[in-house]
Amino acid sequence: MKASEVHKMSTEELAVEAKRLRQQLYELRSQAVTEKLENPRQLGNIRRDIARVLTAQRARQLQEIA
Repeated sequence: MKASEVHKMSTEELAVEAKRLRQQLYELRSQAVTEKLENPRQLGNIRRDIARVLTAQRARQLQEIA
């Protein structure tokens, strides 16, 4: 997911996307423990996507305050 895609999302979409990404990360972590991952880089990519979404959410919160 690119940062430009994240910036285009609404606030509600960001919340849903963060929840979806966290669930996906949980599933990948449990899969990593029980079996070998097909693509281990997925873990890092999803963590970065979560960070992008959370950063966009925080930026919007700060804009509302200011």
